[in-house]
Amino acid sequence: MERIESTFGRIMIHVVLVVFAAYSMTPFFWSALQSIKTLKDANSRTPKFIFTPTLENYQELWLRSVPDNGATIAYFLIMAVVILICLLLFAEHIPVGNGLIYGGVALGFVVLLWAIPRLVDTTDFYDYFINTVIVTVGTIVVSISIGCLAGYSLARYSGHAAVVVLIGALAFRALPRLAFILPYYWIGTLTNLMDSRLLVILALVAVNQPFTIWMLRSFFMEIPNEIEESAMIDGANRLVAFVRVIVPITWPGIISTSLFTLLLAYNEFLLVKVLTQSNWTLPVAISRFTAGGAASPSVSARIPLGAAASISATIPIVLVILFFQKNLVKGLTAGAVKG
Repeated sequence: MERIESTFGRIMIHVVLVVFAAYSMTPFFWSALQSIKTLKDANSRTPKFIFTPTLENYQELWLRSVPDNGATIAYFLIMAVVILICLLLFAEHIPVGNGLIYGGVALGFVVLLWAIPRLVDTTDFYDYFINTVIVTVGTIVVSISIGCLAGYSLARYSGHAAVVVLIGALAFRALPRLAFILPYYWIGTLTNLMDSRLLVILALVAVNQPFTIWMLRSFFMEIPNEIEESAMIDGANRLVAFVRVIVPITWPGIISTSLFTLLLAYNEFLLVKVLTQSNWTLPVAISRFTAGGAASPSVSARIPLGAAASISATIPIVLVILFFQKNLVKGLTAGAVKG
């Protein structure tokens, strides 16, 4: 693609990009404003952009009651999160193995999530957040593990069976969500797994697996066979060559595929709604604030809470995408070395 030399042309391109970015950010910006408004301001006939902000909606969403030392606990939790994020951002500059740092940070977040309900009285929304984290992480781990092995095998095997498997995976991917609901509902009823995270993870892995296989196969096909062959000449078997040589090369592609899997599992609504009755994830929980009924408050009374819930569910995804942005770009543009 040739560089645009015209100053007017570059200005117009930037104007279009800025307008498109503003258009895309408007729903998030408006939801953020609604989440810090009082009920009266949120339901005003004339949209209010100047108002007195409040955090009562987030407090009501996450906490049943505020403890006397709530400010101290909040400062402690914020400081712990900031420290863990800084460790992730500056891991390359710390004279310790990156694997140890990432493992320690992951353990730190697990301990933090475990400690929060023991420090403060959380609401059901926190439980839904934990369900979302468990379902998302479980889906990524299972789906990427199977996808890496299957994608590498299909990239190195060029027989007719590989074509059949790929076409079958593509056809399976084309099926609508409704095609998965009844089989997994029957499986959950038969195995007594209904309303469990395990059943949701199995269903999401089945939905996402064809995508991970196709995408990871494309990354593995870009790697010359000579790379693992040289490793096997040095004494490594195929599995060791795959884990120690091929996986590090395709790491940006694996992260890119993991991020797409994360978005699918994190935002899934229909399967979770049907397969669970109480162990909801955030998308299903947020729907409580946008659906009225005779036994529930009106939709207008829940607008600030719904906005706070949407922002609370969006922020973790935004942070993850920003942190892995460099790997995502590498995976989508290059993906692997060229032979």
